[in-house]
Amino acid sequence: MDEQLHSLSRRLIELRIEHADLNGMIDRLAEQLPLDELALQRLKKRRLALRDQIARLELACDPQEPA
Repeated sequence: MDEQLHSLSRRLIELRIEHADLNGMIDRLAEQLPLDELALQRLKKRRLALRDQIARLELACDPQEPA
């Protein structure tokens, strides 16, 4: 169980780093002219998918307290 939690925590860190990297890429791409809207849209979609994965892993790592 601890090993599984450790691997989930590690994966969560990796996803957060990737999410931060995408934020930087999106910011740089948005400043370029001419604007590549398709590439920007794809990066934003990937960032949103990462955010969803991060949220799911956070729930898996932090057990819910009984009501």
